[in-house]
Amino acid sequence: MPDFSPTEYAVPGFVALVLIEMVWAWRTRPDAYEPRDTLTSLAFGLGSTVSGLLFGGFFFALFLWLWQFRLFDVPWTWWAFALCFVLDDLKYYWVHRFGHRVRWFWASHVNHHSSQHYNLSTALRQTWTGFLTLSFVFALPLVLLGFHPGMIAICGGFNLIYQFWIHTEAIDRMPRWFEAVMNTPSHHRVHHATNPRYLDRNYAGVFIVWDKLFGTFEPEVRDEKIRYGIVKQLGSFNLLWSVFHEWVGIAQDMWRAPWKHKLSYLLREPGWTHDGSRETSDQIRSRWIERAGGEEKSVSSENRIAGEAEAA
Repeated sequence: MPDFSPTEYAVPGFVALVLIEMVWAWRTRPDAYEPRDTLTSLAFGLGSTVSGLLFGGFFFALFLWLWQFRLFDVPWTWWAFALCFVLDDLKYYWVHRFGHRVRWFWASHVNHHSSQHYNLSTALRQTWTGFLTLSFVFALPLVLLGFHPGMIAICGGFNLIYQFWIHTEAIDRMPRWFEAVMNTPSHHRVHHATNPRYLDRNYAGVFIVWDKLFGTFEPEVRDEKIRYGIVKQLGSFNLLWSVFHEWVGIAQDMWRAPWKHKLSYLLREPGWTHDGSRETSDQIRSRWIERAGGEEKSVSSENRIAGEAEAA
């Protein structure tokens, strides 16, 4: 079966939904869209499509070659597609988690988080350099289990289609049962936030249960305004800088670092430095938790004193 990506057929729907959301934003949330930011997102999407055309065929051919070493013959049946979709989403969770926890992968994935706005056009901010990270290795277990590369490509395409609609502020919360199992706009807003409580949380693609299972789930808090983007904002709409800035940062850090630390700037988490001059998401989050805990104790103490005064 030839390679097939359902995302190609979903593009008209993407465009229509972006236009509908723009109308909603014009009426209720004028700040939801920024023209230069939206144009940058659209350029990201175009470049990502070109990159996929240039390199996608190579990886598909590689998977077809590896498929001959499969352990089982998985049939083209509805249950096989369902199983493949679930396993592919589990694979996506780990690819996504590595994309935030290893700087080599983050250099590619940061593109998707570089906008300070959160709307459907943000979903189009896909990487141009994903092929450099060699993250395709995460799909090898599915190929070797016997799932045809075409089936994996179809499931991966539908996974991306699902993720498009969750990049919006126009939808508040879905029904409770849906929020409990599926990834939703509320859950994914958390993932795109730079608030300390939200950093590196909710990696799910389709099923939020993976985050709950692996301890990375964080619910959206209604009384805390979300700030979008990355910890150190780009401050620029320059397309090439937006695409390559983290690769440039890695090269600069490795060039300046002592020899024993060079690889760490490639393989450790974003924000890590050998001299402690920057902070990782874990450090930022820990500092926030410590401060929040102190504030809670202070409020509790004030309430206790006020209660004692009233009793007196």
